[in-house]
Amino acid sequence: MEGALIVLIPVSVLIVAAVVGILWWAARHGQFDDMEGPAHAILMDDDKAAGPGAAHVAADRLASPNDTDPAQKSR
Repeated sequence: MEGALIVLIPVSVLIVAAVVGILWWAARHGQFDDMEGPAHAILMDDDKAAGPGAAHVAADRLASPNDTDPAQKSR
């Protein structure tokens, strides 16, 4: 039983030291500076086109509820 404690106590101290070191590094490198920005960013609309199909999606959003196909509107 004492043999296991001789191994487990230093291992647990090393693990705690590693966790404290990682948290210290994260705090020093600004990982905790903006805690609310990402939470608010997910709620904001992204109006930029994301690719070739994005223009079609944007046109669908601009169409009125009575229009079924924006391509027919231009004809």
